[in-house]
Amino acid sequence: MNSAGTKKSAARQRIIETAEKLFYAEGIRAVGIDRIIAEAEVAKMTLYNHFGSKDDLILAVLEYREEQFDRFLETTMQKFTNSGMDRLEAFFATLKQWFESKGFRGCSFINAAVELAECEHPASLFAAQHKRTFQSMIQEIVTEIAGSKADSVAPAITLLIEGAIVTAMMQRNSNSADVALEAALALLPKKRKKQK
Repeated sequence: MNSAGTKKSAARQRIIETAEKLFYAEGIRAVGIDRIIAEAEVAKMTLYNHFGSKDDLILAVLEYREEQFDRFLETTMQKFTNSGMDRLEAFFATLKQWFESKGFRGCSFINAAVELAECEHPASLFAAQHKRTFQSMIQEIVTEIAGSKADSVAPAITLLIEGAIVTAMMQRNSNSADVALEAALALLPKKRKKQK
């Protein structure tokens, strides 16, 4: 790739990262294009060379956020499973760590869907697909414990998780992760107790 292409690619990434930070902290509707241009330190033409509209940028931000969040889930859950937790416990421990992270403001995908309030908006469609993928991951984790019963309990556990995310954001603490884990365990077949 030539140096001009590298520079353009770097500018695009800077725009996405800047927009992601601002959208998450302040809201999609509250942050205008001019603010993103100023904070990303790019020319207006540079932004519009990469994104035809703010809607295109919103979608790119959610795609970037998904990559970042998936990486966070994978690496953090691995850390917890390496310490002896099963995958369900590791998932909830990861959830709690996310809730306790600096600047936590809930789920970007829920936030976007609520703010955009247009079911057919490309970013709303992407957010809905993200949640379907997320539910599939929960289903897979629950199946490891519940086997065939997972089909009946995984949707309820997913609702517990989504509720925990919203509650953590509104109450500004991570207690909902522990409450959701206890409720999830109550729905599952009795787990073997770890030997001390």
